[in-house]
Amino acid sequence: MRDVDRRIVVTNGSHTDTICDGLVQGNSFYTSLHSEKHEPDAPNYTTRISGIIEQSDSSMALSRISKSDFSAEHSAHFYYRYTDIPAGYGYCVTTYMGDGNPLPAFAGDPILLPLEGDAEKIADNYWQKLNPDNRISLFVRELNNSGEDGLKIINRFQMAKQ
Repeated sequence: MRDVDRRIVVTNGSHTDTICDGLVQGNSFYTSLHSEKHEPDAPNYTTRISGIIEQSDSSMALSRISKSDFSAEHSAHFYYRYTDIPAGYGYCVTTYMGDGNPLPAFAGDPILLPLEGDAEKIADNYWQKLNPDNRISLFVRELNNSGEDGLKIINRFQMAKQ
C-alpha cells in the first residue's frame, strides 16, 4: 500500500510501484496497469489484484489481472470503478476463491462488504469469517476526516509468535 497525493494504492505485489510510478508520471490507474500480467507461477497463475481510492472525487477502482482463458502466456484485465459509496461499505477482490490444485482464481465482480465499527473491529470480524486453514493476513485501513487513519493488520504467522 502506498499513498500518492490524495490517492491510496493497494495491490498484492510489485505492481504497487508500477501504478504509483505511472500516477506520478501523469498516467491513469488503468493505463499504468496495461503492461502488467498475471503471475507466472504455474499451475496457479496467481491473479494480480489492485485498488485505488481517489480521495479528491470520492471514487474507488479495483482491478484483477488473470490468466487468459486461451493461453497462460496472455492475461485478461478486469476493471471496476465505484463512486458515491456510502460510509459503512466497501468492495473486495481476493486472489483465490477457495482451495484446490491448482488454486481457483477469483472470478466475477467485486464483493460488496458491510464495514461496521473501527478498523480493528472490521479486521477482527472478517478474519473470523475466513477459512482458518487458508487465511494468511488481513489489512484494514480506516480513513477519517481528522487525517489520522486507523490501521489494523492481522498476520497468521505473527499471531503464532504471541
